[in-house]
Amino acid sequence: MNYNNKTIQYLQQIPIWWRWYYWGSPVAWTVYGLITSQLGQNEGLVEFPSQNSVTVKEFIKDFLGYEYDFLGYVCLAHIGWVVLFGIAFAYGIKFLNFQRR
Repeated sequence: MNYNNKTIQYLQQIPIWWRWYYWGSPVAWTVYGLITSQLGQNEGLVEFPSQNSVTVKEFIKDFLGYEYDFLGYVCLAHIGWVVLFGIAFAYGIKFLNFQRR
């Protein structure tokens, strides 16, 4: 991905030891998917008082670092989370029993 200086500046605000946690969170993937699926191809203009206007598509790419082309990987991440939680649930139901006497 090509990040501009502003995006890199925002990404560096997250401490290095928290970045892995951010990308490992299902909430982060959900927010990424919602924003890119709903606004990723929007060609409407966002107007800034002190700058030129840009399209919504360029704004979310430059400001947030979200790209519409990455949406397939977001879907795979969601499927992976569902499978992981499903396996954890099945294991818990099968082997964990707290009602033993």
